[in-house]
Amino acid sequence: MAKLALVTGAARGIGLATSKLFLADGWHVVMLDRDADELASAAKGLDGAVPLVADVSIPEDVERAVVEVAKHGAGLSALVNNAGVADFGPIEDTTFARWRRVMDTNLDGVFLMSQAFTPMLKEAKGAIVNIASISGLRASTLRVAYGTSKAAVMHLTQQQAAELGEFGIRANCVCPGPVRTKLAMAVHSPEIIAAYHDAIPLNRYGSEEEIGNLIHFLCSDKASYVTGQIIAADGGFESTGIGLPALRT
Repeated sequence: MAKLALVTGAARGIGLATSKLFLADGWHVVMLDRDADELASAAKGLDGAVPLVADVSIPEDVERAVVEVAKHGAGLSALVNNAGVADFGPIEDTTFARWRRVMDTNLDGVFLMSQAFTPMLKEAKGAIVNIASISGLRASTLRVAYGTSKAAVMHLTQQQAAELGEFGIRANCVCPGPVRTKLAMAVHSPEIIAAYHDAIPLNRYGSEEEIGNLIHFLCSDKASYVTGQIIAADGGFESTGIGLPALRT
């Protein structure tokens, strides 16, 4: 019987790439996103994919998602909490409404989804993979809400690992560095792209599939003794700290 995975924020980017990797490995995948049109387009033609329109920041939507996912099996082998919003700006310009909008999805959504699906994860001795960001590992300008939300997700992951391990549930966190998404390439100027290439030891952006490969591994039996880990998939970006590119040899 095929394993069942639930991927949030699955309509595009890392979520879509991860969903395709699960499907290629013979899993069934519930692809959850709040963008109905984009989700329908993304899931079209993907054998074994079930689109589910819901907003992870709304408790009632999460409760409905549990009912819908349960129709496809009693147990859930993998929950990938990938849905997130990015809102960058100076601290002084970050209103409480903007702060809450980021926290609602990036942090509250991870908590709500993980808590709601814990019974199904227990049934399958499944895995949780939360998607944070390099911005949760290293502070930078304009990311007071985003970076703080992702740092909180990293700690939440370790809380989950500590408490849910006795039920056979593993919880890990992936922190992507700069990824070559359509959105990033549209908003990153040539100067920003060049600066990232200089600052990253591998001298390039990552791909959505490369991040997806790590997520898929952490959900697989090959990672059966891995839990409570914070793993950066960033080409070495975090390891270089904030040193000047000119000092690298």
